[in-house]
Amino acid sequence: MPTPTVLYLVPTPIGNLEDITLRAIRVLGEVGTVLCEDTRTSGRLMQHLGIKKPLLSYHLHNEHQQVPRLLARLAAGETMALVSDAGTPGISDPGFLLVRECLAQGLGVECLPGATAFVPALLKSGFGAERFTFEGFLPTKKGRQTRLLQLAAETRTMIFYESPHRIVKTLGQLAEVLGPARPASVSRELTKLFEETVTGTLASLEADFAARPTIKGEIVVVVEGNLAPPPREPRPGRDDRYYRRADDADDESESED
Repeated sequence: MPTPTVLYLVPTPIGNLEDITLRAIRVLGEVGTVLCEDTRTSGRLMQHLGIKKPLLSYHLHNEHQQVPRLLARLAAGETMALVSDAGTPGISDPGFLLVRECLAQGLGVECLPGATAFVPALLKSGFGAERFTFEGFLPTKKGRQTRLLQLAAETRTMIFYESPHRIVKTLGQLAEVLGPARPASVSRELTKLFEETVTGTLASLEADFAARPTIKGEIVVVVEGNLAPPPREPRPGRDDRYYRRADDADDESESED
């Protein structure tokens, strides 16, 4: 008999409210409590959908305190939906810790498919989508340069989230490590009225956004992977093969002694 679901991960629109799914609306209307990253933001969505439910704050700064309390309520049979301000909870937003602990205690968890920013940004970039790596937000301070250097040889398309006030600096650092001519794209305000995707080299994108008086909206940066062929190991020539056979013969004669 399947374990009854008590926790639902419910994606919410990243901008356009029409992107909510019928299933998400039904689940939000059926659960007992909705866990929100920001109750004001989620409250506006719930009002738009005509749903009235208790909203409980669950975010990066209180999740460690909230998880034990929530587990006790879920174990008692209460049903909850976890949402973020926009997109799928757990993708660069809180959610992982609660899901992990629910699964460890044998509580049923279900994740609905739905809106997330990196998929449309990836497809609009025009780069290869067969293989890609989602990096989320780069470390803001410690470990940032190390992570960039690790990605220099990455052959898959790379996807990053970034904030408006750091985008110019990040593009400059990417250009410095990956090369100024590396193709990339920047998407902002996805699904909204002023949605924009700009494609070019890392150097040209840095110059473009550095020249703007203001930059608004959450940002997704997509960078083409390193397409340079890896260095080939030198193949042994005729002389190498001859000397190797001679060495093998010497080894055999020594073993006979």
